[in-house]
Amino acid sequence: MSYQPPVRDHVFLMRDVLEIEKYSNLPAFAEVSFDLVEQILEGAAKFTSEVLAPLNSVGDKHGCVWSQDNTVKTPPGFKEAYKQLTEGGWTSLGSDPAYGGQGLPHVVNLAFSEMSSSANMAFSMYPGLAHGAYSAIHEGGSDEQKQLYLPKMVSGEWTGTMNLTEPHCGTDLGLLRTKAVPQADGTYRITGQKIWISAGEHDMADNIIHLVLARIEGAPAGVKGISLFIVPKYLPDADGNPGERNSLVCASLEEKMGIHGNATCVMAYDEAKGFLIGEENAGLKIMFVMMNEARLGVGMQGLAQGEAAYQAAAAFAKDRLQGRSLTGPKNPDGPADPIIVHPDVRRMLMESRAVLEGGRAFLFWTALHGDLSHGHPDEAVREKSGDYMGLMTPVLKGFLTDKGFDICSTAMQVHGGSGFTEHFPVSQYLRDCRIALIYEGTNGIQALDLVGRKLAAKGGRAVMSFFAEVDAYVADNAADTELKPFVDALAGAKAQLQEATLWLMQNGLQNPDNAGAASTDYLHLFGLTGLAYMWTLMARVAQGKIAAGDTDPFYATKLVLARCYMERILPDTAAHLAKLKTGSATLMSLPAEAF
Repeated sequence: MSYQPPVRDHVFLMRDVLEIEKYSNLPAFAEVSFDLVEQILEGAAKFTSEVLAPLNSVGDKHGCVWSQDNTVKTPPGFKEAYKQLTEGGWTSLGSDPAYGGQGLPHVVNLAFSEMSSSANMAFSMYPGLAHGAYSAIHEGGSDEQKQLYLPKMVSGEWTGTMNLTEPHCGTDLGLLRTKAVPQADGTYRITGQKIWISAGEHDMADNIIHLVLARIEGAPAGVKGISLFIVPKYLPDADGNPGERNSLVCASLEEKMGIHGNATCVMAYDEAKGFLIGEENAGLKIMFVMMNEARLGVGMQGLAQGEAAYQAAAAFAKDRLQGRSLTGPKNPDGPADPIIVHPDVRRMLMESRAVLEGGRAFLFWTALHGDLSHGHPDEAVREKSGDYMGLMTPVLKGFLTDKGFDICSTAMQVHGGSGFTEHFPVSQYLRDCRIALIYEGTNGIQALDLVGRKLAAKGGRAVMSFFAEVDAYVADNAADTELKPFVDALAGAKAQLQEATLWLMQNGLQNPDNAGAASTDYLHLFGLTGLAYMWTLMARVAQGKIAAGDTDPFYATKLVLARCYMERILPDTAAHLAKLKTGSATLMSLPAEAF
């Protein structure tokens, strides 16, 4: 069975759980009836399943081809699919109407991005990177830069990239060497090499707008001296069309484990003409707008690959005949039963689905807060939602990519030996997903960011607000006997998360290694608690639908999956709490030469 976008789940989350129709007074939601949202979701499902999904294995097998003239040819069918993407208006969904965008809420755009990434992760990275570059220019660019670049980036005529990493430095951007030399006309000459640049060169768009971090001559050392530049592949002419070729090239392509359909480039800049975005030495702040958006997008990629792999595994389990049920034949007229009858196969499938559907809810819930942080008229709501975006971004990136990869591995296990071959799709999902744990800041860096910066930000306001919200929800629903198992489980997980937070406050400051040693367990404890909150919200809605006489089996299935999550996955919080409280003493006790 090919990938089937989970439109029904998207509708359930947006209409019934998040109730986005309540926000019709906000600019991004004002013109969006839910009937229109459903039409968009159905159209997205058709495009991603019929156009992008069939190209997924094509991109994997053919890859991108670099030529000696420094050009890159994308896999067969990609260029035609990209044309359909732009003609369908899919690149403009969440962009500013002032520059030709449709101005839809981010949560709606995220649903399309999930479908696109599940269908074809490598392809979806091209418009995904372009939207991130659009966001950085939209945030920090001058009015002239916005008018020149954004309309064509919104339409998809031009794509974009982010150029951070250099051969000698990755996460530690303070070490970067790419230099920018001021010119008399106000431009800069950019010289240096960047590596691992996704979508850095391809044949699908008329121009590629590179956003490049560089250091202006005489700038302060470290991250305080980093500036951000627009460095187009083709310099726009007087009419705003691609003109003179800039002095930059894709010097080679990386040979990679996965995402073969995306061009991962080594970019060489040789006195290329660049245009400063914002002020000198303030580039990292603007680039972080793009990076934070990208980190949420990478969390989505983990979820998306897990969803596609789960679907493949579930279809295989219903079709593959192997052995007999422990309680007697379920397919008596056949030579064996389908493996879906075996409890351990069901364990793998149900636990995977419980994480996926809870993770999707957490991702969409956070995306809605992103919309509220920009557009809500109440300053207190904007502040709380902005706090949540900052706090949840590393959690979602780290937790969902870790779990997404685990689910891809589990899907391979369901397939048995068949999954280890290239005759079935799960090997590609596993290979493609693996990068998501690494790029845009490794998951270890996300965990350090969470415990080292996000928890303490503004006196811990964000995490305390989250604790208060969960406490209020538990109190408001304490008398609901049907919901009690879910509420009690949520309350228990929240208490453990709060205990872990207090432990970090007491022990992390005393010895920073304690915070570092505890960080990954803390991130996973937070992720598990966040999903428990989401499952409690979903269970309440599902129970209400059933109580009102709705016989759609979708809601009964939701309750079963909610119980599965609470009974079989949420208990992992206790293990994470126990491990993080051991501190750093044992981990730091061996000398380096003992490894």
